[in-house]
Amino acid sequence: MLQPKKVKYRKQQKGKMKGNAQRGNTLAFGSFGVKALEQTWITGRQIEAARQAVSRHMKREGQVWIRIFPDKPITKKPAEVRMGKGKGAPELFVARVTPGRILFEAEGVPLKVAKEALRLASQKLPIKMKFVVRRDYVEITKEE
Repeated sequence: MLQPKKVKYRKQQKGKMKGNAQRGNTLAFGSFGVKALEQTWITGRQIEAARQAVSRHMKREGQVWIRIFPDKPITKKPAEVRMGKGKGAPELFVARVTPGRILFEAEGVPLKVAKEALRLASQKLPIKMKFVVRRDYVEITKEE
């Protein structure tokens, strides 16, 4: 499960997620990717489930890049505990995702395979996503 090795502060405030992604909104590594159309928090477990779905469908060919990392600690109080007495203990880490953010990128497989693999990944995540292809991408076909 993805989480930071060390954090400066154990607990963080909720914060607001306004506007669209200002960074991480273009393909940087692969020819194919999935782009978020909504905003949410995505947990380390959800990211791992999506990664497994992609690598299984691609049969471990090609390459996959995960463009988000869960670095925000989320706290929870134990079940059946009364109000007050301070903030709960850190439970999990989440990645903040705003619209336009590229979550996964893939390379080294045909367009059809990449599209299906990233579709399977997007089903594991709690938001709507859009498949994107690099502008200068050209499909190479094997002619024998």
